[in-house]
Amino acid sequence: MHAACLDQDFSMDKKYLITGATLINEGRSYKGSVLIAGGMINRVTDDEKSVILEGDTDVELIDGGGKWLIPGVIDDQVHFRDPGLTHKADLYTESRAAVAGGVTSFMEMPNTVPNTLTQELLEKKYRMASEKSLANYSFYMGASNDNLAEIVKTDPRTVCGIKVFMGASTGNMLVDKAETLEGIFRDAPVLVAVHCEDEATIRNNTALMRERFGDEILLELHPLIRSREACYKSSSFAVDLARKFNTRLHLLHLSTAEEMQLLSDAPADGNKRITAEVCVHHLWFSDQDYARLGARIKWNPAIKSAADREALMQALLDGRIDVVATDHAPHTLQEKSNSYFSCPSGGPLVQHSLVAMLELSRAGKISPELVVEKMCHAPARIFGIDRRGYIREGYHADLVLIDPDAPWEVRPDNIHYKCGWSPLEGEIFHSGITHTFVGGHLAWHNGSFDNSKPGSRLLFNR
Repeated sequence: MHAACLDQDFSMDKKYLITGATLINEGRSYKGSVLIAGGMINRVTDDEKSVILEGDTDVELIDGGGKWLIPGVIDDQVHFRDPGLTHKADLYTESRAAVAGGVTSFMEMPNTVPNTLTQELLEKKYRMASEKSLANYSFYMGASNDNLAEIVKTDPRTVCGIKVFMGASTGNMLVDKAETLEGIFRDAPVLVAVHCEDEATIRNNTALMRERFGDEILLELHPLIRSREACYKSSSFAVDLARKFNTRLHLLHLSTAEEMQLLSDAPADGNKRITAEVCVHHLWFSDQDYARLGARIKWNPAIKSAADREALMQALLDGRIDVVATDHAPHTLQEKSNSYFSCPSGGPLVQHSLVAMLELSRAGKISPELVVEKMCHAPARIFGIDRRGYIREGYHADLVLIDPDAPWEVRPDNIHYKCGWSPLEGEIFHSGITHTFVGGHLAWHNGSFDNSKPGSRLLFNR
């Protein structure tokens, strides 16, 4: 791939006309056509293709009959492991997996090696993505106990947010000093995204479990160690700080019923100061699945009870939870095969997040229109992303064409993650991603990638 700048020249891009698809956009589902030209959405109409073409024959026609057309998914929380941990994943492999799953934009986390704790290291990641990423990208600036001077330099126009680990993390990224947290919440120039688990509670739980079971702890005990109390104590502290300083706070991967009482059901727009995310694995699995899947579903925060899962889904439906994302965090199967205390937390999901949510929709748990709201529209609004997340004329042509009746099984031979596995192996999904456009470039089409053009750096209107 060649390097990409903030404003790419799309004048030579191919034109596409998608006809006869069911557009799912802004709460509506309707038959229509979309013309892509110059990397942008040029026309959106419910008219026949001839009305849009108006004599222009230099257009590739795509028959969308029987298919759904949605905006590209925006995943606000991924770990693509680049730089420093590239035996697990990298920006090239995971961005390919993303577009294969209909994810056209991602926001990546700072706990790489080295940790992204300076503006210089942050810009190095952007330069690397401009050459390697097939999807659009943004990177969080990381927080530590001693880098507030770097945090306040963050440019709200070109960086998605500040990431704060208010719980265990890798490297130098656990922020547990009260005065440091107050400084970040008071002075951060951009949205603050938080991982909330109370470290002291986790340490106490770990000591109790070691005393009782030694080092041979079963995976089923993970949600008792990374407990609901640890989650709520940290999340409520973050909410209190945000209210004290009027911080623009985004709560990542909430996992308990108790945390839902911290949230408002106000519309997810520029006026909502505290927003929240749920991840697909917390909506899909429960603690009953540890016996079957073990370390493959060991995440932090832990997957908890079926009652928690239902509470998360209800909060998603009633507007208290604003965004669905993945916390895509791959490890090798060899790493995952270690005993509890040596086994890393996290797993790959970005290729399968959209089809998993559509499967929940098929089961009657959530409408397709609300899936699009939570995975496409809401991330664009609450982060203020420039001209993405909607099917609108004048917006970037990040689009996904879906066959809603194309059953397939998740198997190692159709997994695109570098780690080569998925906790969803063996699942049958009834929807398939047939086309993924990234800025007008057809990056994925019926099982094949076109790597000839990288994605773009996300920009923000703040």
